[in-house]
Amino acid sequence: MTSIRLDTKLADEAAKLLGVKSRTEAVHTALRELVATEKFKRLMLKNGGKLHFAGLDE
Repeated sequence: MTSIRLDTKLADEAAKLLGVKSRTEAVHTALRELVATEKFKRLMLKNGGKLHFAGLDE
C-alpha cells in the first residue's frame, strides 16, 4: 500500500465520470485505462498497417 496526496476535487470528479464509488477505485481504474491505452498505442506504432482483423474484409 502506498500513500499519495490527491487533489480530492479531481479524484471525486474522476470517480463520478468513471462510475465508481471511491477515490481509490477511480485511481485504479484510471491507471488501468492509461496502461491499456499506452500499450495499444505502442502496438499500433510498432505494427501500423501490418495487422489484419478477421471479419474486416467481409
